[in-house]
Amino acid sequence: MKPISLIPAAAAALVLLGQPALAAKAPPPELAKCETSLGTVALVDGDTAGWTKFGLGSPRELLNAMAVESGCFTPQPVGSAQPVRFLINAIAGDKEEVDRGVELAKGAAVEGLVRSGAVGGLARSVPGAGMLGMFGGLGGKKKTFAAGLRVISPQSGMTIASGTGSVTKSSLTFGGSQGWASGAATAGYGSSKDGQALTEAFMIAFNALVAQQAAIASAPQPAAAAAPGATVAVDTSLRATPLVTGTVVRALRAGTTLNPTGKREGLFVEVTDNFGTTGWVSVEDLK
Repeated sequence: MKPISLIPAAAAALVLLGQPALAAKAPPPELAKCETSLGTVALVDGDTAGWTKFGLGSPRELLNAMAVESGCFTPQPVGSAQPVRFLINAIAGDKEEVDRGVELAKGAAVEGLVRSGAVGGLARSVPGAGMLGMFGGLGGKKKTFAAGLRVISPQSGMTIASGTGSVTKSSLTFGGSQGWASGAATAGYGSSKDGQALTEAFMIAFNALVAQQAAIASAPQPAAAAAPGATVAVDTSLRATPLVTGTVVRALRAGTTLNPTGKREGLFVEVTDNFGTTGWVSVEDLK
């Protein structure tokens, strides 16, 4: 009988010993917390409502729950007549769509800061402000769930801070006592894999906003609410500039009441909504 050679086994052992240890799995994200609220907010849907692609509804209940649990913002009902300090605009979809939305928001933010004269100091106070365009290089074959959030000043309609998040599979644990988990369940996000993944993407985007709280806190206080004077006739958009290609500040539903400021450019009139947000809307969409 031929002796059994131990060389292959020894060689295999040496190969295994020479390989680097597998990287530890990253822990799931935790919702950021604030010691004090940065101000009142109203959650509004953006023009890229990609959650519908996954059979999901608006994420407002989820985001409201995150705002309350984090202590960073104080949600105000959409139907309230009181002005809010901020709007939080939510978008979702594939990474390319969300990346484009963030890039447009960056342009609007710069335009607004230049107008206010605060672009230099405020830009330096935003951690990672130059990294918002980096998300476009994270492609892959796996299905990616992406979400974007913008904090918008009702005073100017301009973006103060932007956050984005993307995942291929959720690492969160649902069904616990966390406020965000209850919000996900209420919004219908906790009962499907797609909804859970999008919940995590929104949490990452929310945490990115909270990391910019110094910039958010520097925004002006809201003006007093104005009496409404016009009604939206069809679903449309409030835009930052009087152009059909202007950046969308928020979606406007038919029946929304607005107050014209008296300014008009072409077919667009400048208006304020019940949150104190200023923007432009086509006269063809009003009655």
